[in-house]
Amino acid sequence: MDLPRHDRYDYSALPTRADYSWPGAKRLAVCICNNIEQFAFLSGLGSDSTRAGAPQSTRNYAWRDYGNRVGQWYLFDLLDELGVPASHNVNSAVLDACPEIVERIKLRGDEVIGHGRTNAERQDVLSEAEEARLISESTQGVVRHFGAPPAGWLGPYLAQSPVTLDLLKEAGYAYVLDWPADDQPFWMRTRAGPILSVPYSIEINDSPALVYRQHSAREFEQMMIDQFDEMLFQSERRPLVYTVVLHPFVIGQPFRLRALRRALAHILRHRDRLWLTTPGEIARHCMNLAPGLIP
Repeated sequence: MDLPRHDRYDYSALPTRADYSWPGAKRLAVCICNNIEQFAFLSGLGSDSTRAGAPQSTRNYAWRDYGNRVGQWYLFDLLDELGVPASHNVNSAVLDACPEIVERIKLRGDEVIGHGRTNAERQDVLSEAEEARLISESTQGVVRHFGAPPAGWLGPYLAQSPVTLDLLKEAGYAYVLDWPADDQPFWMRTRAGPILSVPYSIEINDSPALVYRQHSAREFEQMMIDQFDEMLFQSERRPLVYTVVLHPFVIGQPFRLRALRRALAHILRHRDRLWLTTPGEIARHCMNLAPGLIP
C-alpha cells in the first residue's frame, strides 16, 4: 500500500537522540502561548461557545470580542503578578483594532508571533500566490506596530498548505508552531533550507479542550498539572518543552482564569528547575547548539 507522505522530516525515535540542556542546565522549558485574534462580523470562520460549526452571529462575535476587551487584560494582570513571560500569536488585524493591546505587549517585552491576518480565514485553501500575500500582509502588520518582523509563525487553525513551509522560509521565518509532532524541537525541510519546528500543544490548549471537547475549567486545570508533572519527571532523562496554549475569550472568563491561576501556581512552585521562556528563545537556543543535536 502506497500511502501519501511528505518529505519535510525523517522519523526520529525519542530515545535515540543526542542529549543537551536548556540554559542554566535546565531540562524543562515552559512556555505560555497566548492567541490574540480578530474575527469578521457575521461572516467567515470562528469559534462558538455552544457548539462546533455554529453559524456566525452577533452572540458568538461578542463572545470572542470579550477576549480582546476584557479577558486579555485579566490575563496580562495575572502574568504580571506571577512574573512570567509569554508569547502572543497575533492576527495582524487585531493590532490595528486594539492598539492598547500592542502597548501592553511592548511594556511587558513579550514575543509576538505571526498568526495570519484574521482567524476568520485559513490559509490552506488559498493559491500559492494568495497564501504568500497573506503571509506578507500579516508580517507587515507586525512590523508596522512592533518595528521588526516576527521570527515564528502559527497559522490560523494550525492549517498549512503543501507549500506553507516553503513560503514561510522564503519570507524570513525561522520557526513554526503548526506541527505538533514532538516534545522537542526538530528541523524541517523547505525548498529554501531548513526551518525549525518548536513544540506547541493542541492538547493543553483551552480552545479544543474547553470549547470543542467541552471539558470543564477544573478538568483543564488538572490536565495542565498532570502534563507538567509527568513532563518534569520525563525531563530528567532528556530536555523537553511544555506549553500551555491560551485564548483570552476562553481562558479569560473569570471562573476559568481562577483555574489557570491555580495551575500556574502549581507549576511555578518548581520555578528553580524550569526555563520560563518563549518559543523564539527556544528557537534561538537550538540554532546555537552544535550541528546534529537537534534532529
